[in-house]
Amino acid sequence: MNTQASAASKARRSPDGDRGTGSAISIGEAMRRAISLARRGPEHGPNPRVGCVLLAPGHLAGRGGDTALRTVIGEGHHRGAGTPHAEVAALADARRRGFDVRGCTAVVTLEPCRHTGRTGPCTDALIRAGAAEVVYGARDPDPIAGGGGALLRRHGVRVRSGVASGEAEDLIRVWAASIRAGRPFVSLKLAMSLDGRIAAADGSSKWLTSTASRAAAHRLRGRVGAVLVGMGTVLADDPRLTARNEAQRPAGHQPLRVALGRRAVPVSARIRSSPGEFLQIPHRDPRAALDLLRDRGVRHVLVEGGARVASAFLREALVDELELHIAPLLLGSGVGAVERLGVETLSDADRWRLGAIERSGADLLVRAVPAPGNAGRTPPNPSVNR
Repeated sequence: MNTQASAASKARRSPDGDRGTGSAISIGEAMRRAISLARRGPEHGPNPRVGCVLLAPGHLAGRGGDTALRTVIGEGHHRGAGTPHAEVAALADARRRGFDVRGCTAVVTLEPCRHTGRTGPCTDALIRAGAAEVVYGARDPDPIAGGGGALLRRHGVRVRSGVASGEAEDLIRVWAASIRAGRPFVSLKLAMSLDGRIAAADGSSKWLTSTASRAAAHRLRGRVGAVLVGMGTVLADDPRLTARNEAQRPAGHQPLRVALGRRAVPVSARIRSSPGEFLQIPHRDPRAALDLLRDRGVRHVLVEGGARVASAFLREALVDELELHIAPLLLGSGVGAVERLGVETLSDADRWRLGAIERSGADLLVRAVPAPGNAGRTPPNPSVNR
């Protein structure tokens, strides 16, 4: 094993700006590197994206050591359900490179877990390795797996939290919201005209929006665990609901394709034969559908319509994010984007806070989230069993 002195002798500034193994970096740089590593993990899985960087023993964070340069001896990120967590991967990386991990500092984007699932608790791995210090960005909101920081302290490990917490929390935004709500995070995507129509009076809707908007929709499908539509959409449009690249070939990850409703799905329907898994839920209860998908490990559901299904999720206050693709068309009559929401007067309106607004080819892409204190919404039940 390399000694601490030999680790220090390897400290260097990477000429290409990469702060990988062997580089000499500060605590802040280590967290930025961990965040970059975490982004390599899948967005669509049941677990959060997490990155970890191990630093050789040296100054403790918060004791004059935040700007001191220390050698990176290992790094890792979580690659998906059933694979080693980021801390375990980083420890294995350091040992593989011949470093002694005793006395190291683990800089990790998310509070180390203390839950035994498919893999062991990260806290146990760090304690057994003899880590002296853990610096993490975001607190783990999971009541089962969270609380790892307190456990580490009880075992004599120095713990510091909240470093680059904004960026670290953004990494797990969807996952954390799903944990807190006890159900999958729901994105509702609607493609519509300027006057809020998703189809013309004769039912035609291909193609309402631009090629750029459709490409953005495919990228979004590639980031979610499931795509859900109603049986009306299945029968009218015969969609594939796959994530496809610019060449219209299937992307690497394919979301679970879900049809909501009792009507039979034709044997020849493309939703049945496309790559990936298909599931029909034979009812129109959005809460029950989310419960079923939660139990299958789905954390993020993309609802793509039609109007009846979109309205059902909106009425139940089950939409966490709107993504509206607005084409520069006026259709007058036609199919509205949503049906009745139970709003009888303006004060009962479902209010949203605008986020990003950008051009998408010839269209406008508008994202929105529920406004805080929205009188028109009933907050999700956090006590739903996971």
